[in-house]
Amino acid sequence: MSAEFNSKLAATRATLDRIVAEYSPAVFASSLAAEDMVLTDLILRAQLPIKIFTLETGRLHKETLGMLDRIRDVYDYAVEQFKPDTSAVDAYVSANGLNAFYGSVDMRKECCRIRKVEPLKRALAGNQAWITGQRRAQSTTRSELATQEDDPAHGMQKFNPLADWSEDEVWHYIRSHDVPYNPLHDQGYPSIGCEPCTRAIQAGEEVRAGRWWWEQPDSKECGLHVVDGKLVRIKSAAQQAQEVQAR
Repeated sequence: MSAEFNSKLAATRATLDRIVAEYSPAVFASSLAAEDMVLTDLILRAQLPIKIFTLETGRLHKETLGMLDRIRDVYDYAVEQFKPDTSAVDAYVSANGLNAFYGSVDMRKECCRIRKVEPLKRALAGNQAWITGQRRAQSTTRSELATQEDDPAHGMQKFNPLADWSEDEVWHYIRSHDVPYNPLHDQGYPSIGCEPCTRAIQAGEEVRAGRWWWEQPDSKECGLHVVDGKLVRIKSAAQQAQEVQAR
């Protein structure tokens, strides 16, 4: 790989070290997909005191759940699982049907709220920062993603250490470091969510085209990265300072 990639890798490692030094306790929210396995490898190889958790929605692919065993086998680490409130899931299904999320964006977002957003709040409680595997190149909704963001919804800092990584760079790291990954990636799933809400993509489609494929691109977020229904696009400290100076 190029010197540019080596520079990005060094910057990512430095970001993780800075999180530990300045924002402990911090946690990493892993979807168990490719980007998150890169961060898992970086965190666990360096033995950083960053807890890794995943949101077990109850609708994940068996291949995704299998990654929990792979991580345990390879790294001797147990990823903590946060699950939705059973009564909330039962009430949603009873009132609307098991797959009501196909009916409207609002119904889909309500399902995501119950299965992902509420468990995330529990997972983040008591921490100063959280980490994600989001990248700018994944979709139009993430094109302005900063490496560090203020997250007012959870009252903490949010870090996206791979924000400027490309798809090729992610896979270069995985292959060169023999990182385990979800076998669905080899079946045309570059982005993997819940089983009924994810399909394989076609040649030429963007990375997240298979997520909630029946919706328009600008609605394709689950609520983990939004505040009051809007995408969280808080500028970095440097960007905020530049905008103040320009006024």
